[in-house]
Amino acid sequence: MPEKDIAATLARMADPKNIPRDLVIILFWVALAVLMIYVPVLNETFLRVIFAVPVILFIPGYVLIAALFPEKKSIDGIERFALSVGLSVAVVPLIGLVLNYTPFGIRLDPIVIALVIFIIAMMVVTLYRRASVPDEEMFTVPFEKVKPTLKAEFFPKEGTKFDKALSWLLIAAIVVAAVTTVYVIAFPKDGEKFTEFYILGEDKMADDYPDKFFAGTDQFVWIGINNHEYRDVTYTVETLLLNAAWDSATNTSVIYSSKNLDRFTVYLHDNTTYLEMYNFTLYDTEYNRLEFLLYNESVPSVDASPEEKMDAAYRDLHLWIKVE
Repeated sequence: MPEKDIAATLARMADPKNIPRDLVIILFWVALAVLMIYVPVLNETFLRVIFAVPVILFIPGYVLIAALFPEKKSIDGIERFALSVGLSVAVVPLIGLVLNYTPFGIRLDPIVIALVIFIIAMMVVTLYRRASVPDEEMFTVPFEKVKPTLKAEFFPKEGTKFDKALSWLLIAAIVVAAVTTVYVIAFPKDGEKFTEFYILGEDKMADDYPDKFFAGTDQFVWIGINNHEYRDVTYTVETLLLNAAWDSATNTSVIYSSKNLDRFTVYLHDNTTYLEMYNFTLYDTEYNRLEFLLYNESVPSVDASPEEKMDAAYRDLHLWIKVE
């Protein structure tokens, strides 16, 4: 494209009069959704769901389609709507997949920031591409024709009273379905209650655990707890050193000796995650197993036997180690 054409397109794009109303509405809606997510009191109401759901299930696909097809003749309105929903369902998980391989992880703040950046970037591309086509060919949402079109579709002049009754019934069904969907999302039924308890290696991966090291050296693992109990829970984490052997005849571990290493509590709100580095230094070479025990409200005494502690644990993990 010649430099003059690019300059003209940029000038037309920068003119506030040429900003499409559909993009203005999307920007306004995304801003409100962010406010509903982060503003106290508002983020505890159903408004958070109402504004956030389109940002996940419709808007990302819509702005992508708008950037790909700036002309009205490319695809019609129904196709745009269907593709917007379909592409949103595809784009949002891809954004989450990319975040999963970054230090930010799949958490609320990174997801919100990534979605907002993606939507704004596609809106800028849409502005440029629409500004590069003539007005008569540029796609615009015919807001002024929506009401007459819907009225003609649902209540045609030649329609009978029975047809009008069916139309009102259809509208009522659509409203009930929309309200039901919002209610189910805003007030989901409690699913299975559980807690995730895991340990990760140096790079926060299920690999490279410190299983062979010299006595007196500083070692660490990442301890993770995910609360999915549908309530706030005060967890207790305990670590033990065991001198144990595996008995293949009974398919159990035989514990010859043990030593209490550490114990600490973690308070977690529902649907929140704890992931912290756990440092430890071992000096005893006779122990070959590092046990991680997670208790909920039922916590045994510190002086209980290792067998009693393992039986009382809500979740347990261990590493077979060799201290030289």
